[in-house]
Order: sequence, then C-alpha cells, then structure tokens
Amino acid sequence: MLSIALAGLAGNAAVLWLLGFRMRRNAFSVYVLNLAAADFFFLCVSVVLSHFSLFSTAVPHFLTSVWNFFYLTGLSIISAISTERCLSVLWPIWYRCHRPRRLSAAICALLWALSLVLSFLEGYSCGFLFSDWEPSTCRSFEFLAAAWLILLFLILSVSSLALLLRILCGSQRFPLTRLYVTVLLTALVFLLFGMPDGIHWYLLFWIAGFYNNSHAYFNQVTQVLSCVNSSANPIIYFFVGSFRQQRRGQTLKQVLQRALQDAPEMGESGSGLPQGTPEMSGSSLL
Repeated sequence: MLSIALAGLAGNAAVLWLLGFRMRRNAFSVYVLNLAAADFFFLCVSVVLSHFSLFSTAVPHFLTSVWNFFYLTGLSIISAISTERCLSVLWPIWYRCHRPRRLSAAICALLWALSLVLSFLEGYSCGFLFSDWEPSTCRSFEFLAAAWLILLFLILSVSSLALLLRILCGSQRFPLTRLYVTVLLTALVFLLFGMPDGIHWYLLFWIAGFYNNSHAYFNQVTQVLSCVNSSANPIIYFFVGSFRQQRRGQTLKQVLQRALQDAPEMGESGSGLPQGTPEMSGSSLL
C-alpha cells in the first residue's frame, strides 16, 4: 500500500499542478481538479496508515474519519462527473441552454461539505473523534452513510451504463471523444477497485456485523484496492491523452489537455463537437 500510495501521490500532484496553475479550467476540468485533490489527500492518509503498520503501532482513531471523508468525497465527485456527462448526451439541448455557468464549482463545494459533515457526525458518534461511543447514534449515522454510499453507487452505475449504451447503441452515430473514454474508464476503475472498500466498511462491518477472523485480512485487501483506485486516475488521463499519438517530446500539459478533449480527433467521422457540450471544451469557470 505504501509503494502504490507514493506513486499515486506523484501522479495526482502532477494533475493538481497542471490543472491548478498551468491550464485554463473548464466545466469538466474543475471536477478533475477536485477529484485529484480528494485522491491526493486520501493517499496521504494511506501513507500515514502504512507508517503505523510498518512500525506495528496503534493507529489513531481519528484517521478512520479522515479516510472516510476523502473516500466519500472521491466517490461523490466521480458520480457527479458521470451524471453530468450522461445528461449532456441524453438531453443536449436542455443541457446547453439551462446549465449554470459555475455549476461544477458549486457541486464540488457542496459534495466536499456534505462528505465532511457526514464523516464528522459518524466519527463523533462512533468514538473516532475523541468522544465516547454511543451505539444507537453511531448505528443511525452508519445507516445514513451506507444509504448515501448506495445512492452514489447506483447513480454512478446507471449514468455510466446509460452513457455507454448511448455511445454504442444510439440511433444516431455519436462521436466518441477522448473525454468520454476518460469518464468511462474512471468510473470503471472505481467500481472495480474503489467500491470494495465502501462495501466492506459500511455494509459488511457495521451493518452486517462482519466481525470474524477474516475481517482484518479483508480490510487490508480493500485498503490496497482503494489506493490502486486513487493512484490509477492520473494514469488514465495520461494514457488516454497519449493514445495513438506518434509525436515525440509532448509535455504532460499537452497530454492532459488531450485526455480532456471533448471534440473528435481530426480525420475521424463526425468531426466537430458533440451537440450540447460546448461548455465542457471551452468555457472558463474561474
């Protein structure tokens, strides 16, 4: 987990630097910037947990709430990304005409605040934040967190599936851009590697009473998978951005810009921007 987290920190730091200081931000890159921040701090917590494990010392309880905070934030932002791209494809005219200009920044701020409040209430009532454990209150907030997790999981799954079916099986030929590939790969990686940790912590451990001997082993496995998920996103961006590009000497900025490109490549069928998505490719939010 330590080696994966350190590699992921370098990748997410590069994304934060490029999107925060070197590139003009648009509606989608605001989401990517916030997702990179959530992944970066999640991996920082993973490094700290690895340090305690290496030296066989007790892990401070408050790190559990910090871990949950960044985990819920990352899942929330990924769900928002997939949902917005799905809306832009299914209802392009409505999306183009009615989408507020600063919606991405407002949604990200709301999701950060909601994840913070939920993690704090859960940690405080369950004894993770220097307080006594209150079983009934703790169970109530755990059910609330589990319900939020299930809702985000359903939103992510349904929106990603709808987006994929619209691209592959729509009545009209829909141009596949690098941005759609980036969104779909990010959602798929989270469902494969990030979701097991949430299922283990909120559904098996707290609600189903998963307290047998296999709990410790399963907990370690899901933590490693979560680190893989947070470390994989920068790899996805740079892989999609450099795919089928023969030019040498490309900078990371150029590769990342290409991964977030919302227009078909030159020479592909259906050249031009997809209907209803000009905000994603050009309009500045900040």
